Amino acid sequence: MTTRYNYVIGDLQGCFEALKQLLKQIQFDPDQDFLWFTGDLVARGENSLGALRFVKKLVERGSAATVLGNHDLNLLACARNIKKTKAKDLTQDIIDAIDSDELIDWLRRQPLCLFPNEKTILTHAGIPCIWSAEQTAELAQEVQAVIGHEDFAVVDAFLAQMYGAMPDLWEDHLQGHERLRTITNYLTRMRLTNAEGRLEFSFKDSLDAPMPKGFLPWFEFDGLTTRTHQIVFGHWAALAGKTISAQVQSVDGGCVWGGTLLAYRLEDRKLFAVENPVLI
Repeated sequence: MTTRYNYVIGDLQGCFEALKQLLKQIQFDPDQDFLWFTGDLVARGENSLGALRFVKKLVERGSAATVLGNHDLNLLACARNIKKTKAKDLTQDIIDAIDSDELIDWLRRQPLCLFPNEKTILTHAGIPCIWSAEQTAELAQEVQAVIGHEDFAVVDAFLAQMYGAMPDLWEDHLQGHERLRTITNYLTRMRLTNAEGRLEFSFKDSLDAPMPKGFLPWFEFDGLTTRTHQIVFGHWAALAGKTISAQVQSVDGGCVWGGTLLAYRLEDRKLFAVENPVLI
């Protein structure tokens, strides 16, 4: 059956009740429509376990796809005993669930980059100006191959080395875990860079806040990917789903922080929003 509409949905963060209301608003039909999630399926919302199970079922029936976000990767690290779960990350019930192994194994096999159509590319945090769409997909696949590896020793070795802010600049000659960490940081943590693509990790505010000298939002620089594709991304809640340009669309409405959960319809670029009913 031909897909009727494609919707990109911003960071869930476990806000399952908001997701239910959003799908009702857009009259989502899993037999016709398709959902593209920007990652961070879990973390600080009221029901990360329910949200994760729901998205997994949609993906498995062919009605959705998702990229991994930084909070999803953090859940993987906690589930593998690489990190301890923070109290504010309401994900311990996922680790304790009867279907935990199944959920974690499914999650770790999800990509970091997707192409909803031939002119649209989706990652959690965006794409630096120095990468083309083709290069982004190839580099994302390098990380995906390790996270989804059959040997958990390979997976755990990466998760143990995943955290850190260095290297903060992409170089083609990077190797090993430094290479994988840098790719992961660009695709799941990036907000600001400088003109050469160097990352800055401290800034999380809105666009009118003062930024560190020499750094701007990654999308302020003429990018290789924006010459060929529209980039749709989440991660940056303070942007509140702002349309940056015809080629760059943010979809994280900051639902878990009291904002909205957003759906961006690719066919006509219309935004749909619901407030978080748990916080109202």
